[in-house]
Amino acid sequence: MTAAPALGVVPFALTDAARPLLVLGPSLGTGVTALWQDVVPLLPGVDVVGWDLPGHGSAPEPHPGDLDGLTVGDLARGVLGVAERAQAERGDVGAPFWYAGVSAGGAVGLDLLLEQPGRLRGAALICTSARFGEPEPWLDRARLVETAGTPTQVEGSARRWFGPGFVERRPETVLRLLGALQTTDRFGYGAVCRALARWDARARLVPSAVPVVTVAGEHDQPAPPAALAEIARGVGAARAEVLDGVGHQAPAEAPDAVAALVRDLMTTEVTR
Repeated sequence: MTAAPALGVVPFALTDAARPLLVLGPSLGTGVTALWQDVVPLLPGVDVVGWDLPGHGSAPEPHPGDLDGLTVGDLARGVLGVAERAQAERGDVGAPFWYAGVSAGGAVGLDLLLEQPGRLRGAALICTSARFGEPEPWLDRARLVETAGTPTQVEGSARRWFGPGFVERRPETVLRLLGALQTTDRFGYGAVCRALARWDARARLVPSAVPVVTVAGEHDQPAPPAALAEIARGVGAARAEVLDGVGHQAPAEAPDAVAALVRDLMTTEVTR
């Protein structure tokens, strides 16, 4: 791609530059509101803006060809645009901001950390990976969804996304996330699948001058704890946490724990 993709924007709370700015990123097949809505109220005194992947949540439906060749780096450039627009409203354009993202949104955060570290005050990389397995399963999934739609992913996602017993304990949260998946545009979903097929940041992992916390789910299948441990070692994370009983959607499954980790990150002194 030559232009940054059209992302959705959700201004949860925007006031002015006297408060820290936190940018939240979603996982594939979810909307940032569906995923993070239980965490945001637990972050008092913070300006929060979320972004949505192309064709997901609040993002516009892509036109044919809009997302050809989409990469995680393209998404990262789009996120910088989201942050800059929020900062224009706050009056601090160009200032570094805090970031927290899940899965694909976490990969975007890792790309920002490696390629644009001066733009970040710190990052929470949650249920993500420097490489999400072999490319072919992602390409197969992209072809299936583009042909038959995102409802084809609901049953598998219900199995992969949540820790043991969560579906029974919190059916309303599960339905909220799976509902967001069902309404996701099939071409936006497919394009992100192809971007994840291309994603491999392992050779680029270097110690970070800004604070990083990695957050894994004990039962996460798409991004197991070992994947977060690899990132933590590579970037020299200040903190590496594994959440007991949690699967792939940590902010929805364990909002109190995730909010506490983000709050702690945002009180860490920046060393650069």
